[in-house]
Amino acid sequence: MDLQELQTTLRAFATERNWQQFHTPKNLSMALMIEAAELAEIFQWMTPEQSASASADKVLQSRIGEELADVLIYLLQLADHTSVNLQHAVADKLVKNASKHPPIGEGLTAGTLAVASCDDGAQRT
Repeated sequence: MDLQELQTTLRAFATERNWQQFHTPKNLSMALMIEAAELAEIFQWMTPEQSASASADKVLQSRIGEELADVLIYLLQLADHTSVNLQHAVADKLVKNASKHPPIGEGLTAGTLAVASCDDGAQRT
């Protein structure tokens, strides 16, 4: 999945509908939270076991997919409108999390996989 390509597609989609005027960081962050709440609503009254097997139900899997897509769409738009490079932000956060929560296994270095998987040599934004 190419995040920049998706952001370009979402930007064009919004422009074609004259939605850019509404896509402020405030509005996008609020929409993101609403969509995340709609995702949580699907699982709200399920037991942990029911939630773990929800994808076996094709109707539920479709609803989950739709809400996940909405969350991702708003997240990508918010990152685009705030000039945050999500790939770099995730890589940086993984390194920070790895140092706060070191691996349990012997011989593993905190952050090694995070740096290796996301480091493309580009400047962080």
